[in-house]
Amino acid sequence: MIPKPILAMVVILMTTFVLADEAVKRPKPERWDKAIAKFLEADAKEAPPKGAILFVGSSSIRMWDTKEWFPQLETINRGFGGSWTQDVLHHRDKIVVPYAPRTIVLYEGDNDIGGGLRAEAVFGDYVKFAEAVHEKLPETTIIFVAIKPSIKRWALWPEMKKANDFVTKRCESQPLERFLDIAPVLLGADGKPDARFFAKDGLHLSKEGYKAWSDLLRPLLNIPSAEKSP
Repeated sequence: MIPKPILAMVVILMTTFVLADEAVKRPKPERWDKAIAKFLEADAKEAPPKGAILFVGSSSIRMWDTKEWFPQLETINRGFGGSWTQDVLHHRDKIVVPYAPRTIVLYEGDNDIGGGLRAEAVFGDYVKFAEAVHEKLPETTIIFVAIKPSIKRWALWPEMKKANDFVTKRCESQPLERFLDIAPVLLGADGKPDARFFAKDGLHLSKEGYKAWSDLLRPLLNIPSAEKSP
C-alpha cells in the first residue's frame, strides 16, 4: 500500500500536470471577438427569428449549408471555423442565448482534441455549456453531433471516440440532450474514414458527407423523410 503522504504528493503532481498541460494548450476565446462582432452586426440589420434551429460550432457547422439541406426549417448558422467548445461556452450570451432557439445543433470537440485536450476536458466543457444554456433556456434541446473520425485526424480517433462515449452516457440521462452518432456512416468497410465523405484536406466534409449528416439529423428535428432535400 502506498503511504498517504506519497499518494497525496502523486495526486498533487498529476493535478498540476493536467492543469499546466491545459493552460498551455487552451487558446483564448477572445480571439474570436471580431468574428462574433460580425454576427452581431448581421443580427442588428436583421434579427434572427426566435424559436429557430441554431447550428453552432466549428468549421463543420460553418460549412454546413443549413438553408439548402433544411429549407423547410428556420435555421440560424453561427459556425466559426477553428473554434473549441470553450469558445461557444464563452460567447453563448451573444450567439446562443439571445436567439432563444428551440433546438441547438452543436459540433465541437474536433479542434479541442486536435489541439491537445483530452476527452475528459472536452466532456467537461460540453457539460458546462449545456448547463449554462439550460440555466437560461430550460426548454431548449441540445443535439451534440459526435466528433467525427476523419482522414487527417485518424490517429486521434481513439481519444475522440472516448469523448463521444462520455457525451453519449450523459445524454442518456438528460431529457433535453441528444447525441447524434455520425461516425458509422463516415467509415468504410475497412473501418477507416471513407474518402467519399471528405474534402481534399481530409478533415472537412464533402457534399456527400453533409448529405449523410443531414439525413441522420432530420429525424431528430422531426422532419418527415418525404421532405428530404436537396
